[in-house]
Amino acid sequence: MKLNRKLLAQMRSATRTLWGTAPGGPGAAVRHAMKSASAVQKETQRQMQRQMRDFAVPFTTPFTAPEAPPLQGASRPRTTFAGGFIDASFANAAGRRDYKLYVPASYTGAPAPLVVMLHGCGQDPDDFAKGTGMNLLAEEVGCLVLYPAQSSSANASRCWNWFSAVDQRRDQGEPSIIAGMTREVMRQHAVDPGQVYVAGLSAGGAMATIMGTLYPDLYAAVGVHSGLPFASAHDLPSALAAMKGDFRRAQAPGRVLPIIVFHGDRDTTVHPANGDELVRHLTQPGTAEPGRVPDGHAYTRTLYPGDDGIIRAEHWLVHGAGHAWFGGNARGSYTDDRGPDASREMMRFFRTRR
Repeated sequence: MKLNRKLLAQMRSATRTLWGTAPGGPGAAVRHAMKSASAVQKETQRQMQRQMRDFAVPFTTPFTAPEAPPLQGASRPRTTFAGGFIDASFANAAGRRDYKLYVPASYTGAPAPLVVMLHGCGQDPDDFAKGTGMNLLAEEVGCLVLYPAQSSSANASRCWNWFSAVDQRRDQGEPSIIAGMTREVMRQHAVDPGQVYVAGLSAGGAMATIMGTLYPDLYAAVGVHSGLPFASAHDLPSALAAMKGDFRRAQAPGRVLPIIVFHGDRDTTVHPANGDELVRHLTQPGTAEPGRVPDGHAYTRTLYPGDDGIIRAEHWLVHGAGHAWFGGNARGSYTDDRGPDASREMMRFFRTRR
């Protein structure tokens, strides 16, 4: 029996299972990936390996739920869809990456929003889609969701290389691949160019910051979950320092984009100071609003207006929470179902940027 997708979206909070992923798990993947991606001296590697042993937590295999049938023929635009994933890839001079594009059943071919979702270390598009529940929200609002996939050849633990100097430059490295992939989807499908957004978790959150900073002409707003500021590191040692809260304060090029930030105040993988730094540049003081999810986490949401009084940024500090996607589904890795619902709040924030 098929459930109506909108009904399923409304019921999802009642059907989540208990959070079973240790919050320290991503730390091992991040550190291992950065070690394998950087040509540092052997003594430095031995020191980092000793640190990583303290964070070594094995990945668990998430339950595989039935998904909508995949769509065939990703190379040509369509006017109507049954709803499902398109598998494709994009290549340029910087390399090739696979991706998945979710097209909701509610999509009719009229210009729609596009959300680019950058997964964390050890994840892939399917896992990230399950954990965030973003595809269910896509059915509600009628938007497309693009999931770029990091390759194990580019990073052994499939982390985005946010700490590499070449991957912090416009039209170079991984930013050029993600931006090119975004533009390809926009060419092949009816996308509203004023409603293209980028979000990510952990290493993906750091890369989302990079994408929003380097391509303000492409992305209208940014969502950063447990991530890091732009150019907060340039190699392995500085990346490990940044994750502990000791980061470089680089001058971000271009204008400041609207941003929504989520961070747990007990995150032992990426220090909460990184979340503070993401909104530090805003000129107007913020207004703090405390709250609590029923039977879940307490949080403090701070709203930052621009000089015109319009809210430019939101910072959600979730109390007692670690390194996991808040409001996520335990079928995906690194999720915390005690809320708040980061996916829904990001989508709300994005939709107000029109």
